[in-house]
Amino acid sequence: MKIPLLLPALLLVLLPLRPAFSETAPVAATAEYTRTEDVVYGRKFGFALTLDVIQPAKPNGCAIVSMVSGGWISRHDSINPKGYAPYLDRGYTIFAVCHACQPRFTIPEISQDVQRAVRFIRHNAAQWKVDPDKLGVTGGSAGGHLSLTLGTMGGPGPADAKDPIDRESSAVQVVACFYPPTDFLNYGGPGEDGVGSGLLKDLHAAFFAPGAAESPEIHQQLGHDISPIYHITSKMPPTLIIHGDADKRVPLQQAETFVKKATDAGATAKLIVKPGAAHGWPNQTPDVLVLADWFDQYLRGIKK
Repeated sequence: MKIPLLLPALLLVLLPLRPAFSETAPVAATAEYTRTEDVVYGRKFGFALTLDVIQPAKPNGCAIVSMVSGGWISRHDSINPKGYAPYLDRGYTIFAVCHACQPRFTIPEISQDVQRAVRFIRHNAAQWKVDPDKLGVTGGSAGGHLSLTLGTMGGPGPADAKDPIDRESSAVQVVACFYPPTDFLNYGGPGEDGVGSGLLKDLHAAFFAPGAAESPEIHQQLGHDISPIYHITSKMPPTLIIHGDADKRVPLQQAETFVKKATDAGATAKLIVKPGAAHGWPNQTPDVLVLADWFDQYLRGIKK
């Protein structure tokens, strides 16, 4: 079934860390798409892990993996195909990935889910007429963090894994995201602990299971392990971040330090600062078009 699609602004939902797309304020851009819902990409303690596949009328062979996550909570009903219009218009196939949620699961476990999702997509790429070596990733806030996690930590699976999907690589070729946490050990300033503390104390359950031991040493180790900034290499994929300079939830410093370290390492990274913008802002449609241009340039080789 082909459905006409209108392009809206991006989401301003009341989640602790906001995902990216909204169902409001449609504008003129249109696209047609076919949506396949609830494709199971893995199982976790009896829970099905699912993604939706949104295919354009005229696919270009590249895909964008969308992290459906706000506050490391993933809701299937927040998937809004209209928000993907800039990508569908250009022929990108969208894989909207839902992950297991906090407080039942923590960020390290959630990171495993999204790695599994990319492995699944790559393993089944031919089914969706997608080039397995042309996968981009996007998301906002917690979804931005997971996007950078894939960009900095994605890689080959164990060669001896029983499941052939787990042998696939979880690497992505391009990252473009909004206002992501990048360094939980310096969250807003040097030495500021954001590992379920400080500005993120209300998200403690995303970092530690109930009753889990905590100490300064444990915070340091966990913060290092889940912060994309500590996994930057010169080989990380081209990465674009858009971030507001009035963001009180995820300080702009998170994007600034990440991009500086990435460029210092010899990687391709760019930060676009939105003056006066907080954690999300009205009418992000023009910014999604900027992300689409980034994917065009680095996935398709089209520079505008």
